[in-house]
Amino acid sequence: MDTYQTPLTSRYASKEMCQLFSSGTRFGTWRKLWLNLAIAEKELGLPISDSAIEQMKANLDLDEEQFKIAAVEEKKRRHDVMAHVHTFGVVAPDAAGIIHLGATSCYVTDNADLIFLRDGLDILLPKLATVISRLSEFAQTYRDLPTLGFTHFQPAQLTTVGKRATLWIQELLWDLRNLERARNDIGFRGVKGTTGTQGSFLALFDGDHDKVEALDKRVTELSGLPYAYPVTGQTYSRKIDADVLGPLASFGATVHKICTDIRLLANLKEVEEPFEKDQIGSSAMAYKRNPMRSERACSLARHLMVLQQDALMTSSVQWFERTLDDSANRRIAIPEAYLTADTLLIILQNISEGMVVYPKVIARRISQELPFMATENIIMAIVKHGGDRQDCHEKIRVLSHEAGAVVKEQGGENDLIERVKKDSYFEPIWAELDTLLDPSTFIGRAPEQVDKFLAEWVKPALEPYAESLKNIQAATLNV
Repeated sequence: MDTYQTPLTSRYASKEMCQLFSSGTRFGTWRKLWLNLAIAEKELGLPISDSAIEQMKANLDLDEEQFKIAAVEEKKRRHDVMAHVHTFGVVAPDAAGIIHLGATSCYVTDNADLIFLRDGLDILLPKLATVISRLSEFAQTYRDLPTLGFTHFQPAQLTTVGKRATLWIQELLWDLRNLERARNDIGFRGVKGTTGTQGSFLALFDGDHDKVEALDKRVTELSGLPYAYPVTGQTYSRKIDADVLGPLASFGATVHKICTDIRLLANLKEVEEPFEKDQIGSSAMAYKRNPMRSERACSLARHLMVLQQDALMTSSVQWFERTLDDSANRRIAIPEAYLTADTLLIILQNISEGMVVYPKVIARRISQELPFMATENIIMAIVKHGGDRQDCHEKIRVLSHEAGAVVKEQGGENDLIERVKKDSYFEPIWAELDTLLDPSTFIGRAPEQVDKFLAEWVKPALEPYAESLKNIQAATLNV
């Protein structure tokens, strides 16, 4: 092919999200908005014929020929809305004289965008719930599998594989909450006229303010939005875009954190993302199993995070009732934010449905670090047998440094426990060493925290999505 295509539509995003932001959906939505305006105007007494309404209803979807007509008209008129007003009138001739009556271009462009913002979130939210559900199953499965915790990516106290997953889930729950809030807060621009004063509609209804207010309310109802913004300029405030892209950007940060953790764990060979039977990790190094899903997610997450800046900067420079320097930017930033978020959810679902855990690798790493972490337990055990804490501390300090030198300077295994077993000072607790070094005694309340978190926080959050969770299939990546 000789024309650039965005990878978001050609490789990554779902069919339903690509369709939402397609030309067919956009212009078909414009026609529905024109129909809703005509219905409401007719109900309130304007002379609009039944045949005009019926012809509009019968031609809400554009065929290939109508797209060609609109393209010719737009090239001639240099105005996309008027090109489509004309094209709609061709197939609904009885309505040609009343299509767009009293409206400004933003009646269709802005109201359609608000519908897309809402419908896009309706696509994303069940997918996010699915990812949370899949990761919750993973957390439950590995609720009590001890693993080495890291702070500063340095060995720290033990946690469990399941508990670590709850850290990911909790951030995703916040994203779910934030996106639900954004979705439920979306309103409608309504019928406000060229500068938001509704002057054109007041003229149409001979100065009847009640009818203008009724028109605004009725068109909002017909268009399926819960309310209309009480005041607007020519456009709805572009702050609304920032309010929606903000939670999407925040979700991008969550994805980046999760997938970075998985990439680091893959390097440690403790956890891996799914790897297909015939998948190639490297064209040169046949043994490699690169975490390519997580790498792709991190790459796209960075793109999603920066798109909020487009919305913020656009909102900040909207002069007075409007300026047109928002239009080109929004045509790119808003669809890309949704397509990118959709892609990230597909990737996350795929990863969460097939993550592989290697308990023996995890246990080996614990065995390398746990002796150092167990020194306090050893000291306490000696004290219980009548020993002096300070004497024991000094002896264990010396042995620890010797064992550390073997690990760091000689590349050997951690032999601290062998040194303890050879030192007669520690003979009173030799029989207790296996118990003192049991990893399950170092994980605190991690398993109980997992259970409580899943029951009290995750389960209620997912209840509204119960039906969709039954129907969503396993995520298969296109590439």
